[in-house]
Amino acid sequence: MIDLGKKSLLGVQIDAVDYDAAVARLIQAALQSKSFITTALAVHGVMTGALDSQHRYRLNQFDMIVPDGMPVRWGLNLLHGCALPDRVYGPTLMLKLCEAAAQEGLPVFFFGTNSQTLEKLKANLTGRFPTLKVAGLEPSEFRQLTQLESEGLAQRIRASGAKILFAGLGCPRQEVFAFEMASALNMPLFAVGAAFPFHAGMLPQAPAWMQKSGLEWLFRLGSEPKRLWRRYLYLNPAYLFLLALQLTGLRRFDTSNDLPPSNPMRFG
Repeated sequence: MIDLGKKSLLGVQIDAVDYDAAVARLIQAALQSKSFITTALAVHGVMTGALDSQHRYRLNQFDMIVPDGMPVRWGLNLLHGCALPDRVYGPTLMLKLCEAAAQEGLPVFFFGTNSQTLEKLKANLTGRFPTLKVAGLEPSEFRQLTQLESEGLAQRIRASGAKILFAGLGCPRQEVFAFEMASALNMPLFAVGAAFPFHAGMLPQAPAWMQKSGLEWLFRLGSEPKRLWRRYLYLNPAYLFLLALQLTGLRRFDTSNDLPPSNPMRFG
């Protein structure tokens, strides 16, 4: 088990952990009915924080951010000598957490995407983990929620008996959601991104060799070019440039003056 604590990557505090450590921390919080907000960030997620100080503030309040992308893992190893043998891929971490939740008898709740995807997700996961208890499913509204709607959602999740909440809203909406919802939920909240459509069988995953080579972004770009081309063709080179600045000490990414967002954004 590897847990080296938080390390700054372009000013975003990433946890240098492996799968075992990440699952253990999430399950412990669930057993203690403790709020514990977690997300898995690839390059795009890290860059949303690096380029926006208010969002960076949000991310740096997370209890755990795991290195989802190979380039994020490489960055931690280069900058901090972490020697992480693998990334902590969000969809894989979701499966490992569902398996552990099934073993511990911890009910889970899935929030986000649409009803069709959620039903297929539930069927596939309960087929894979027959003892997994699904306390509830609720699709996204695909808009910003009012305070009353947000409070109602939190109440429904608490009333379901869930001990772990998975949120699949896409980056960075799901991280905003987690930040705003944390105080209302006494359970871990794991923002899982594309894991919902992946595990529902609605969206293909990159072959293992592309994932290990750090080329998953290229596969996803080919799968969804209209939606993702700006993200990858702009942010990937920018990430490498900023990483080089941090590595050489030409930029220190000081976050001491970062301020919390002035207005809540309750995405749902």
